[in-house]
Amino acid sequence: MRTRSLRNLLYLAAGIGVILSLFAAFEVIDAALTSLCSFSGFVSCAAVANSGRTTTLGVPDWAWGIAGFVAILIVASLAERHPSDRRYPIGLVVLTGAGTALSFYFAYVELALIGAVCLVCFSSYVMGWLCFGGSIALAQRGPDGVEDDDPA
Repeated sequence: MRTRSLRNLLYLAAGIGVILSLFAAFEVIDAALTSLCSFSGFVSCAAVANSGRTTTLGVPDWAWGIAGFVAILIVASLAERHPSDRRYPIGLVVLTGAGTALSFYFAYVELALIGAVCLVCFSSYVMGWLCFGGSIALAQRGPDGVEDDDPA
């Protein structure tokens, strides 16, 4: 995949992630919005939102999403602006890796502890996973945008 296509994937996934995280925040403000993605007892944003398990370290889960996806957009743009500085692509991998780990924890809470799935939340997890994959692919490229053959 070309470097420009990888960057576009990263920007698109992070942008959609911000939108999904903002929607999750609005669901907290206006509970009627949870009915938009509540289809059964298992696929239910309302069940997740009303579970009392939607904060991590005292921070609402949607806030983690907004902050994380905005940070991804910032670091990705810095990586594009400074292509010869390898710190930005590596930082992007670390950032998206941490976000992926957090999203797996959120998914565990939903599936194992709450017993319900929020489609908005899971969609944002998928966007984070796409960002992680794209950031790994970008980090493997050299400053000239070509994939490094020699990892050393």
